[in-house]
Amino acid sequence: MSGAKSRMRNKNMRDQPSNVTYSSPGCRNGGDSGGRPGGSQHGKRHGLANQGGGWVRGHHSGGSVYPQELPKYITSTYFAKARAAEVKAMLKAVNKTTGSCHTFGALPKHMRRRAMSHNTKRLPTRLREGAQRMLDKSLLTAKKDKVESKAKSRKARRRHGNLLLEFNRRQRKNTWLETHIWHAKRFHMVKKWGYCLGDRPTLKCYRACYRAMSSHCLLQDLSYYCCVELQGPEQQLLSALSRLTSKDTGPTFAAVQCLSGRRQGSVVLYRADQYPSQPLGPVLFLWRPCSEGSTHRQLWIWGHPTVKQDVLSELQAVCQCTEAVAPPTVIAVPVPEPVPSPAAAPKGSAPKQAGGRKRKRSEQDSDAQPAKKILGDGTRPPTCPVTWKSTSTEIVINDLTMEMVRYRLIGPLSHTVLTETLCPATDCNEEAKNSQSCFWWPEHCKQEQNMALHREQSDLFKLLKGVFSSTEIPAGSVLGLTVDDPRITLPRHRQHAQPDLQQAIGVDEEKRRALTLQGVPEHCCQSGLWDRTVRDNVTDNKMSEKELNQKRRELLVPGSRLTPTPPQGRVPVLLVHQPGKQLGQEMSSWGAGWDLLLPKGWGMAFWVPLVYRGVRVAGLKMSLKHSQHKGAPHFPHDYPDCPAGARFQDEQQAELMDKFTRRPPAKRTNYVKHGCLAPFRCPWQQLVEEWVEIAKETAESCCGAQTGTETGTEAGTEAGGVAPSRFSVLRSRKVMKQLSAWCKPTSSRGQRLQRGAQAQPPAPLTPATAASLRATHGHSLVWARFSLLAKGRPELHAMVCVPTQEDLRLLKKDPRSAGPLEPRHKDHLRKRVKEARKEEKKEKKKKKKEGEDKGAMDKKEEEEEKEEVVVAAVTDNVTPKSDTPSDPTQMPVEQPGPVPALPQNQEAGTTPIRTSDGDPSVTVALPERSTAPSGQEPSVSAPAPVPAPVPASAPASAPAPASASASASAPAMQEEKGEKLVLGLWPDPLPSVTSHCSRVTLGWVTQGDFSLAAGCGEALGLVSLTGLLHALLSQPPEHRGLLLLRNPSSLQYRFAKITIEA
Repeated sequence: MSGAKSRMRNKNMRDQPSNVTYSSPGCRNGGDSGGRPGGSQHGKRHGLANQGGGWVRGHHSGGSVYPQELPKYITSTYFAKARAAEVKAMLKAVNKTTGSCHTFGALPKHMRRRAMSHNTKRLPTRLREGAQRMLDKSLLTAKKDKVESKAKSRKARRRHGNLLLEFNRRQRKNTWLETHIWHAKRFHMVKKWGYCLGDRPTLKCYRACYRAMSSHCLLQDLSYYCCVELQGPEQQLLSALSRLTSKDTGPTFAAVQCLSGRRQGSVVLYRADQYPSQPLGPVLFLWRPCSEGSTHRQLWIWGHPTVKQDVLSELQAVCQCTEAVAPPTVIAVPVPEPVPSPAAAPKGSAPKQAGGRKRKRSEQDSDAQPAKKILGDGTRPPTCPVTWKSTSTEIVINDLTMEMVRYRLIGPLSHTVLTETLCPATDCNEEAKNSQSCFWWPEHCKQEQNMALHREQSDLFKLLKGVFSSTEIPAGSVLGLTVDDPRITLPRHRQHAQPDLQQAIGVDEEKRRALTLQGVPEHCCQSGLWDRTVRDNVTDNKMSEKELNQKRRELLVPGSRLTPTPPQGRVPVLLVHQPGKQLGQEMSSWGAGWDLLLPKGWGMAFWVPLVYRGVRVAGLKMSLKHSQHKGAPHFPHDYPDCPAGARFQDEQQAELMDKFTRRPPAKRTNYVKHGCLAPFRCPWQQLVEEWVEIAKETAESCCGAQTGTETGTEAGTEAGGVAPSRFSVLRSRKVMKQLSAWCKPTSSRGQRLQRGAQAQPPAPLTPATAASLRATHGHSLVWARFSLLAKGRPELHAMVCVPTQEDLRLLKKDPRSAGPLEPRHKDHLRKRVKEARKEEKKEKKKKKKEGEDKGAMDKKEEEEEKEEVVVAAVTDNVTPKSDTPSDPTQMPVEQPGPVPALPQNQEAGTTPIRTSDGDPSVTVALPERSTAPSGQEPSVSAPAPVPAPVPASAPASAPAPASASASASAPAMQEEKGEKLVLGLWPDPLPSVTSHCSRVTLGWVTQGDFSLAAGCGEALGLVSLTGLLHALLSQPPEHRGLLLLRNPSSLQYRFAKITIEA
């Protein structure tokens, strides 16, 4: 027998039983008598030593056959146990299902063809019938699924009705603005605050947007701002709203110019009677001009979506509006079915057209109600109340979120863009005035006083053409107007709006001067936009694009204007002037513009004409840059004391942390070595508390001196008792002006001289005035702007520090000095984190090994149970009854042969498990430290890191707070809590944030970048009021207001000048 046949036979006979014996151990099957040596050895290996000779496949020469002799008896138990492996393999083969249940799966693999799935004649004859039945069944199922399938082709999905349904479905979770589709094609979209908003354009247009803000016009969609309407008697509204504001922060709701409706105001709201703590956030408000002889007023309050719920709940509390008004139920009017006429019957039953042409829609399809576009807030449930009234007062609160569209135009030529885009509404003809109309404008034109007001508003709007820049208009001016549909005057090509000098010549100079000095008269601030019925009428009767194009097609001269204007093409709008930079002496009124308020549903009708006038469109990122160039805080980024600002900081920290851990370990910054305690957040509360402790210790040390003993004691007592425990941002105008004078702002590019001298010079900075200010505002933060003196680019969360005397001497010697360097810190946590990571790896290996051992034992027990079941089944079915003697003592005792062992899984731990290399990003839990008695060191590998002490070069009057020593055991406390550490980051609680570095820390930067407006690196941030006063007192007069900035990932300090604008 050949070697291949022998190996095949040995493979097939490896599971044969050894308890079957033959009478003649000689030659069999006509083979050699001696057999092959290799065969006998292999037979001995498998328990077949008595079966000698070779095996020949096929016909045997000489007519020899296999011996027909069988064993005289067998032992059923041993026989079944020996055959258990074969029975198991047979059951496995029978129960195993192939990957495919097709008929041709029964064929050998070398006979299968792909074409058999479609052509059954390629199969053997015995399999064709079953394959044909299966093919017919699959075709029938596919046809049924095709009819009921929800997946449509792209052509079907792109149809207007299906596309509208898909858009409506996607607006259930996040609200879309009316310009969402336009932005989605050109912007990077983000999901924030329950809206889908455009973050930044896909084009590189950062400098282009800045040029638009500085010299032309920048357009933004602010429709996501929420509007809350208050209606009621004027005195009741003012008394309720006075509890939410304070006159120290500036004009309130009761300001004369704002109360008349001529100006839009802005104010920071607080919890009722909680000023200066617990602020809610900034809002814009606008009063409706009061009518003659009426005390009923209407007020709109616009706020950021993150502050809406807080403001709404607080307004309901102070106005006592707790009774919710159920929204009106919309009754669906059934559409009557058309009565089929005899003439139309044959037409409806026309046969299907041949030639592959598109099938026309049947009458049943045409009767179906088309899907309607969602206008407003699509995420709000229909039963959600939007109106609340009071039982004790006459105040009513309405939620007008997404009921109006708000566009913001920023730039000196924003008024030019408006005058070219908008056209005052034309008067209706006599026929329309005399007849009854369902549109609001013909009914409005029937009263002569309304038309006289409209003509006066149109004349004021035309005066804007003679204004050179939007900054000439008084800040916050309001102009009501009714305009024609801007789609009628849409240019054929995109233009760049520029002021027309010829039109400016024809403008009355006296009226233009009165407009720029006094603003818009009170009666011209009225608009139909205040009336809900007018807004709903304009929204419901808007002319569709299809109807408008149909009218354009009927024009005699293509491209000319539609005349007369359709009656539904008049839209009431409000033009609100948006002031630019108002505080400070530099770049006054920069970033001014106009806000355009429209009824909902008209967003794209005004957006496209504005874009066709050459404006730049910006997103959320450019809004942040606009605030940065103005030097104003941006909500909610720069309001850490508000609930929305605190939530934003938590989200920002999680986002920055996730970005940090996604970077490769070798490319991450070790902030511990850079001396940065909090690179992803700003611990304002800890900063304020440490500076209050420093001031208290300084006051106590000065109590022994003869001069200023009483002042220091009183200041320390008041600072400990009056100041609130929670930090807050200082917003008092009086205190801000005093601090601004003490910091002595210097001139820079674009600075203007102060317009008027101060009525009263500020008090000089002395320890007594500083102590009195700390007593009332010790736990306050101050908003400030920092301008670098030399090169550098501030980044987010950069540290603001106090320079030492050596640093000031270095600056005096070289005014263009780069600044001092922070010595590199030692990472005390690195060794501990690595050891903890090793322990974690050992625990993982141990758990995995235990799991594998447990799994192997469970599998072994399962295999043994299956084997016992198989043995029992074979014994019951195979054991012969006649051949087996009844007396078991008569059975010969026969020792069974070696039974082949069942294959078992490999023991756990025999194969080494390859683990990943040490990754600093892996957060590990520190092992529990062994508790040691007092006086003994705990059993840890590395000592707890101690914060770096303040060097001798630091100001001696700024001692480290008492809590610094307690913060030294932060890693130990972290370890005891079982929390996880990250290599390169400090764990909580943090050590002393003021004295951790070689320079004392005052605060952090919340916005920082290279300013195109100033031509240098500028940053905006918050500093501790107590620390700022301490630094100003310790600096010489010629260097007062100089600080140091250091980025979190750098050791280089940069000199900067602090400016407090008030």
